[in-house]
Amino acid sequence: MTALLRYQAALLLRSQRWLPPVLLYGIFLAVGAQGGDPVLDSLGYAAAALLPATAWLVRICLNQEPAAARDCAAAATSPLRVHLASLGVATGCAALLGCAGTLVITLVSSPTSDDHRVTVPLFPAAVAGLLAVLVCALTGAVAGALFTRPVLHGRGWSTAVTALAALLLLVTRGSPARSAVYGLVSGSRTGTVHVPVLPLVLAVVVGAGVAAGVGALASRRG
Repeated sequence: MTALLRYQAALLLRSQRWLPPVLLYGIFLAVGAQGGDPVLDSLGYAAAALLPATAWLVRICLNQEPAAARDCAAAATSPLRVHLASLGVATGCAALLGCAGTLVITLVSSPTSDDHRVTVPLFPAAVAGLLAVLVCALTGAVAGALFTRPVLHGRGWSTAVTALAALLLLVTRGSPARSAVYGLVSGSRTGTVHVPVLPLVLAVVVGAGVAAGVGALASRRG
């Protein structure tokens, strides 16, 4: 599996297709999270911005190989392992991107509540921000995995549905991403740090289930 992960990571880096989602995430942070803003608000914004970027990265990784190259890799290992490696590389890259964004946001933001009257402890805030990033990365991976191959093959419909799913997962009640982001933003009003443990557990369970399901489908369809 390690060799497959390296192979998929090398494909992603050499293709430079990762640039648009990374630049999109950077633009979101530059526009929406200014230096001196309340730290919890900014961390919530950074986590939310990662969800569509992750869905995009997942689509890139799952579609970056030519069919012949993917068939060769699947024959040498298995379609399931190849698919899971692509999904794992995309999610891992997104998580690293989100962690870097969280570090920058923590350093440049004001450790206060919205009204600047309550001091927010930076370390617990950074931990909550990192966990929210993981929640949004896993949720974005779910959106990307469910609406590209082997589930959907038409690129036009797949792209449109993935974008819509990413938006809905940010605003729909019950979504782990919405819960994690809302916990940070609502906590900023009072200066209270809400660590999104339950949303993270839910995101892990859902993400693992979706990965297993699409991996099994990839095995069926070769």
